[in-house]
Amino acid sequence: MGFLDHSTNNIIVDAVLTDKGREALAKNDGSFNIYQFALGDDEIDYAVIQQFGRTVGKEKIEKNTPIIEALTAGSVALRNKLLSVSNEFLTHLPVMDFGGTSVLSFSRSGDTTTNTLTATVASKTGVGIDDDLIDGEFRIEVNHLFLGVTGEAPDIVHTDNIAIYRYPAGFGDTSDEVSATIQLYLKSFSDTTFDTFSTSGGSYIRTFVKVTGINSGLTKNIEVQITK
Repeated sequence: MGFLDHSTNNIIVDAVLTDKGREALAKNDGSFNIYQFALGDDEIDYAVIQQFGRTVGKEKIEKNTPIIEALTAGSVALRNKLLSVSNEFLTHLPVMDFGGTSVLSFSRSGDTTTNTLTATVASKTGVGIDDDLIDGEFRIEVNHLFLGVTGEAPDIVHTDNIAIYRYPAGFGDTSDEVSATIQLYLKSFSDTTFDTFSTSGGSYIRTFVKVTGINSGLTKNIEVQITK
C-alpha cells in the first residue's frame, strides 16, 4: 500500500495484493483472510532530520519525499517496517552483528559448500533488551537459486527467487543477548547459471543474505561470494 500524489488536500491510497496474496485470493475457498498489517518508512531519509533539525527536517520530509507506489513483489515491499513498542521510556535499541564477519565465501569446485553465520542481537547499554524487542526468531532471506538453510524449508519463495526462512533464536544467560547460528549451504547449479549471474569479470557470483529480528526489526545484510 502506498500514498499517491498528495499535492492537493486529498489523500489517495494505492493498495494492492502481493503475488502471494493474489495466489491466496485466487483459491476462492474462503480461506483468504487479512489478519494483520505492517507499515513502513522505506522512502524516508532521516539524514534530513540530522541536517536541518527536527522541526524543519520534518517539514522537508513531508513536503519533498516522493512516495513509492504499492508493489506486488513481497520481497521488495516494506523493507523497513515500523515497530510498535509499549515502553514509552525506551531510549536505546539493541544492535545486531555477525561477529565481525563481513563476507561469506563459497566454492562450487572446492570444499567450501557450507558456511556458518552467527547473528547476535545484544544490548550495548549495560541493561537488558526491552521485552518488546526480544527476538524469538530471525527472518532469513537468501537467493533460492544459490543458497539454502540446512535442515530448514523456506516459508515462501517469491517470484524473484528470494526465499524466506524463519529461524529460532537462542537466549544467553542474561537478558542482554539473543543469537542464532545459521548453517547455510551452496546449491548445485549449472555453469550457464553461473555465467549469467556472475560479476562483470566472471570470477564469482555476488549475492546477499539478509537477517531480520522478528520483534526488534533489526536488519543486517552480509555479502556472499560464490566462486567456480
